[in-house]
Amino acid sequence: MNFQGKERPFYTVNDFYQQHFGQKVFKVSLNGNFTCPNKDGTLSTQGCLYCSESGSGDFAGNPKDDLQTQFNDIFQTMKQKWPTGKAIAYFQANTNTYAPLPILKELFESALSLSPDIVGLAIATRPDCLGEEIVDYLKELSYKTSLFVELGLQTIHEKTASWLNRGHDLNCFDDAIKRLSGSKIYVVAHIINGLPYESKDDMLATIQHLNTLDIHGVKIHMLHIMKHTVMAQDYLSTPFPILSLVEYADIVASQIAILRKDIVVYRVTGDAPKELLIEPVWSLKKFVVQNEIDKLLRSRSHYQGVHYYD
Repeated sequence: MNFQGKERPFYTVNDFYQQHFGQKVFKVSLNGNFTCPNKDGTLSTQGCLYCSESGSGDFAGNPKDDLQTQFNDIFQTMKQKWPTGKAIAYFQANTNTYAPLPILKELFESALSLSPDIVGLAIATRPDCLGEEIVDYLKELSYKTSLFVELGLQTIHEKTASWLNRGHDLNCFDDAIKRLSGSKIYVVAHIINGLPYESKDDMLATIQHLNTLDIHGVKIHMLHIMKHTVMAQDYLSTPFPILSLVEYADIVASQIAILRKDIVVYRVTGDAPKELLIEPVWSLKKFVVQNEIDKLLRSRSHYQGVHYYD
C-alpha cells in the first residue's frame, strides 16, 4: 500500500474494513461474563496491575443483560452515527476463551445470530488460554465468518511483564501466534507504551518483534492509571514517570515508521472512562492525540514502514 498522500499515513482499520467489507463497519462490545486465570486464582488473584475492575471492558455491554439486549443497546446508538454500517460482535472484557469449548461454541455462534447486520466476530483473550481444541475450533470458525482474535502482549520485555504480573512470557505469546496461523484468523496484538521504566528504544523493540510474527494488526495503547487498580495504588504511593503527549506522539510516530506495511493499525491511543482515569489526563482528548501523531508523521515526511527493514 502506498501511504504517501493519504489522509492518515498508515494502514488504518477503516482502510482494511473498506477493502474487506466494502463499507463502514464498527464493533459492538459485548460482555460474555468471563473471568480470567490471572484473577480467579489459577495464576493469581491480583490480575495484571493495570487491569480495571471490568477486565478492560469498560465500554462493553452489561454482563447482567443477555447478549441480544447488550447488542441492541449499543448497536442502535452506533446506527445513529452510521445508518448503513455493519457490525462486528466484540467479546472484550476479561479473557474470552477461558471456558470449556461447548460454552464458547454456544456463546460465539449465538452472537453471530444476533443480527443480519453482523459481519464478523472479535474475541479478546490471553495467549495462555488457547488450548489445542480451542484453536482448532477458532480455525474452523474463521471459515464461517470474519474472525479476529486479539491477544495481549503489552511488551516483549520480560522484566516489565513480570512486574505487570502478566502471568506468561514472550515465548507463550509467540507460540500462540504460530498456532493460530495457517487459517483465516486475523490476529491483532495489543501493546502498551509508557510502561514504567521502559525507554523509547524498548518500545520500538516491541514493534520490531511484532514485525517478525504472522500478525494482521496491532493496537497501540498509552498506559492508563485507573482508579481501583493495583497499579493505581502503586502509582499513588510511589509515583513513576508518565509520558507527556509530546513524548507519546514521538514514540508512536517512530513505531509506525518502522512497522511492517501490511500490519493494520487498529489504534494509536486507547480509551479510559473519565471518572476512573488518574493519568495521563491528556489521553482523554483522543482526537488531539491522533492529530498530534499524524502531524508529527507528516512533518517528518514519514509513513508506515518508511524505516522498516527485513
